[in-house]
Amino acid sequence: MSFTHLDSRGHARMVDVTEKQPTVRSATACGFVRVAPETVAALRDGAVPKGDVLAVARIAGIQGAKKCADLLPLAHVIGVHGATVDLAIEDDGVAIEATVRTADRTGVEMEALTAVTIAALSIVDMVKGIDRSALIESARIVAKTGGRSGSWTREA
Repeated sequence: MSFTHLDSRGHARMVDVTEKQPTVRSATACGFVRVAPETVAALRDGAVPKGDVLAVARIAGIQGAKKCADLLPLAHVIGVHGATVDLAIEDDGVAIEATVRTADRTGVEMEALTAVTIAALSIVDMVKGIDRSALIESARIVAKTGGRSGSWTREA
C-alpha cells in the first residue's frame, strides 16, 4: 500500500501539487458551542463581560482560515480568497458555519474546518469566565465544490 503523504522511505512529505491547474474551490464547515442557559441569555443581551463574543469569534474564524497551513504541518499554503463565518445564538449555544473559497491547486476543506474550530475556541475563551461548562461539538465539513473530485454534500 502506498500513502500520498509518505515518501518511498516512509518519511512524511507534502504532496507536490505544482503541476495541477488552479480551479475555483469552496468548502463549508459547521460546528457548535454548547453553553449553559444563563450564558445564552448573556449572549443575547450582549452582557458577556469580555465584550462582543460573536464579533470576536467571526474575526478569529476568518484569521484561522488564513493560518491553516501554519497549524497543519502537511497542509499547502494556498490563497484564501474569500471567507465567511456566520454565527447564530440558539437556545443551547452558538451554531457556527464557515465557508472558504479559493482559486488554487488544492481544496479548502481544512481552512473551513479551521475557521469553525478557531471561532469555537474564541467563543469558549470569551465565555469561560461565566461558563466553565462550554463545550465544542460537531465540527465537520458539510460541503465542498471544485477540484478533481467535484462537489460533495454531507447527508443529514
